[in-house]
Amino acid sequence: MTQTTGADTPRNPFLAEVKDAVTPRATLLVIGVVALHLLFIASYVGALHDPKPKDVPFGVVAPEAAAQQAVTRLANLPGDPLDPRVVPDEATARTKILNRELDGALLIAPDGTTDTLLVATGGGRVLASTLETLVTTLEKSEARTLRTIDVAPADRHDANGLSSFYVTVGWCVGGYLCASIMTISSGAGRPTSRRSLIRLIAMALVAIAGGLGGALIVGPILGALPGSTAALWGLGALIIFAVGAATLASQALFGLAGIGLVILIVVILGNPSAGGALPPPLLPPFWREIGPALPPGAGTWAARSIAYFKGNDITAALLTLSAWAAAGTAITLLAARLRNRKP
Repeated sequence: MTQTTGADTPRNPFLAEVKDAVTPRATLLVIGVVALHLLFIASYVGALHDPKPKDVPFGVVAPEAAAQQAVTRLANLPGDPLDPRVVPDEATARTKILNRELDGALLIAPDGTTDTLLVATGGGRVLASTLETLVTTLEKSEARTLRTIDVAPADRHDANGLSSFYVTVGWCVGGYLCASIMTISSGAGRPTSRRSLIRLIAMALVAIAGGLGGALIVGPILGALPGSTAALWGLGALIIFAVGAATLASQALFGLAGIGLVILIVVILGNPSAGGALPPPLLPPFWREIGPALPPGAGTWAARSIAYFKGNDITAALLTLSAWAAAGTAITLLAARLRNRKP
């Protein structure tokens, strides 16, 4: 009786079907997706599950001796929720809040028992409520009462002051989706310098259209954000192009895996640290530090400044977005040029 060798033995049909259904490349992609969604959960829950104020810039207006005593008392609160400093008068406190140098201020009445708290719900209703609750508790412990004045109130159609965050997220999504589609639709061909330049020009046109559309939707159409429609248009165009150029650069360097890198930076790290659901002083240290350097954080800060703070303190955010746009453009063109010079 003859025996068949191992080489002649038919392979297991089920294992062969598994190998055909889930290729090694698909396996790597699935592992990458699992890692991304676990990072998504860790980042969002880590940033937003337990908001606590930390070093909130806070002013105190009172006669000299009383002001210093109040600053000392506020600075020694458990957990360091406030970063208090003496402010000479109410007008200066209001100006500093509108300039986004302070998030609130306490005006102590020298001849009465009712003090005044200045807040700005345009910078985030959650932060304003947190300050009001904290100061009210302190005032009750000293048998004093508190009235609250909203220096920069959020629009009544802007629920919880989140419209600036949502429009920024929409602009970011438009940037990386449009850039990804332009690359994926052309197949796996190596990008040439000319093709990369065309994609960047197309991205700029998309940014102009998307920026205008978003500004019109949150402004004249829905009335969700006050402020200059033209300024929001410019901001939206810059956000879309910055994220789109960064996406093209990431894909030029890492291929399709670059899409995952952009999702990691913009969505997983950028959105929870943007100061949307929770303003920066309520975020844990890691997210508070990275937020201003990423497009969602810079965009949300700039949108709120345009809507509620007369465009004050917007320069750093615009420089951050411009840096992303410039770096993305340069890397996209340089990577295409270097790749096509290789034999």
